This record gives sequence, C-alpha cells and structure tokens, in this order.
Amino acid sequence: MDQSYKKIEKLKGEKLIEKLFSEGKSVVAYPLRLVYLKTNFDAPVKIKAGVSVSKRNFKKAVDRNRIKRLMREAYRLNKSNYFNNIPDQYAFMILYIGKTKTDFETVTKKMNTLMDAFLKQQSLPKP
Repeated sequence: MDQSYKKIEKLKGEKLIEKLFSEGKSVVAYPLRLVYLKTNFDAPVKIKAGVSVSKRNFKKAVDRNRIKRLMREAYRLNKSNYFNNIPDQYAFMILYIGKTKTDFETVTKKMNTLMDAFLKQQSLPKP
C-alpha cells in the first residue's frame, strides 16, 4: 500500500455512509473517533476512508478545513504501516470530536493510537 490518498480510496456514497453510522463500531483516541464497518467494495482497495469535523464545535469553515487537512495527512502517512496485511475490506470515518484547535503532531500521535486500537479490537496483528 503506497502513501497516497487517491480518489478511489475516499469514502463516498450516501448509502454506505448511512450504513457505516447505523451498523458500524467505533474506537476513540480523544480527540479522534474512528467509526468502521467491515464491508465489500467493487474497487480493489482495502480501506475507504473519510474525515469529518463538527460544524457545531468549529463555526468557521477555515478551522474545519484545516483540521480535516491535518487528519487526512496523518492518515495518509500512516496507513501503509497499519493496513498492508489486513485480509478484509473496511469503510472508515474518522471524526474530530475535540472542541479546540490542534496541531499536526497531536493529530499524528492520536491517529497512530487510533489505528492501534482498531487493530487490537479486530484482533489483527500490529505492524
């Protein structure tokens, strides 16, 4: 798995996202929350991921967009370390549930903690 975040890997489609939130499980590494669902895609990817930041906590789009950029970058840089050897396909939605702005180091650290928690919950081997 390379270190890119291509269009084919992005979580899109209203039906899949609704199914993800209604049937999915979650893990938390505050201020991040991962909602995931084991599923099957037509595309040859193992993970489809999306990110979200609450408009309730961050009124300005500039703040929401910055946090989403940080989360996507932290995911992109670390996904190959965690998901090279997983056998199944998953849909991910990574939510920022904190109420204050953050920096890249914090997001990266928490993203790693979140991925470790996901692998532990799924009983998958750590990298």
